[in-house]
Amino acid sequence: MIRSSDIQISYDHPGCPTEVAWAKVPREPDMLEKAELVARVKRMLLEQSAVLVAHYYVHPDLQDLAEATGGIVSDSLDMAKFGHEHPAKTIVVAGVRFMGETAKILNPEKRVLMPDLDANCSLDLGCPAGEFAAFCDAHPDRTVVVYANTSAAVKARADWMVTSSIALPIVRHLREQGEKILWAPDRHLGNYIKQQTGADMLMWQGSCMVHDEFKTRELQALKAQHPRARVLVHPESPESVIALADVVGSTTQLIKASQQLMADEFIVATDNGILHKMRNLSPQKTFLEAPTAGRGATCKSCAHCPWMAMNGLCNLAEALETGKNEILVDPVTIQRAALPIQRMLDFARQINLPTRGIGNA
Repeated sequence: MIRSSDIQISYDHPGCPTEVAWAKVPREPDMLEKAELVARVKRMLLEQSAVLVAHYYVHPDLQDLAEATGGIVSDSLDMAKFGHEHPAKTIVVAGVRFMGETAKILNPEKRVLMPDLDANCSLDLGCPAGEFAAFCDAHPDRTVVVYANTSAAVKARADWMVTSSIALPIVRHLREQGEKILWAPDRHLGNYIKQQTGADMLMWQGSCMVHDEFKTRELQALKAQHPRARVLVHPESPESVIALADVVGSTTQLIKASQQLMADEFIVATDNGILHKMRNLSPQKTFLEAPTAGRGATCKSCAHCPWMAMNGLCNLAEALETGKNEILVDPVTIQRAALPIQRMLDFARQINLPTRGIGNA
């Protein structure tokens, strides 16, 4: 029998995935080169009927460029849906590979490009499709629910796909129907949902290498130094960190909380790329990174995903110029993977939850 604990990805040895990712982070262009790159990208987007969609975690230059050219900065599902609704023939995804695959699943007729196809995700890497399929086969009595941070092949094996902001109502609904759940891949998010709903959930033992590094003791110390600060935590974080939160939610939910809460200081426990959007929307407020240093720290991420960091202006321009780094997904996989995504979207409409802004990390 395949158990979730049998599949482990190591990030603490020479040549590990994160070390390789950091080695591929594009160099920072100087101001003159940056201006030239921005102008070239803008021109090519127009010439190729292309739209740039960027995740909250990528470099601020790409976030600003996406919005300046009529694209979007959002979570992975909104990025894919925006590309579907946009008349552009090409979607350029500044993010990680599963985001490009999701865009292709929802837009099979369009070309999907990425700055670097090696930009991956620890949750995706830690849930290989073959091993996951065997795990599902070993538990045929369970409804398979997977998080958006998975490959197209894993989504194709699922009954439902969820994002962090709609996972609670979907799992609660499944529990009310008497269904037992096989959940993958993030164990922290899964445990949070299990606690909130009381559902019978069998967990795949994955985790996000960024969120897994937030440290409880150091967060308590930072809270003591900033007693007026509100704590915003993504549910991919460890349980002890979530317990210290004022707000637990998806990237979109955390951004909204930073705007709406009557506070002028926030401690944010998610990838620090999100701080750019928070600071732009609330320039009068102070935003602090939740600590990853301290006892047990490895500084594998320092609150930033190395694969997100692989997106830059230089490789974005190269992808548009050459047409390389195109996301290709087998048509049969697209057809199967679209079903659990559509099931989630249909459920959101049934409960009158806007289908924009229900995204994940």
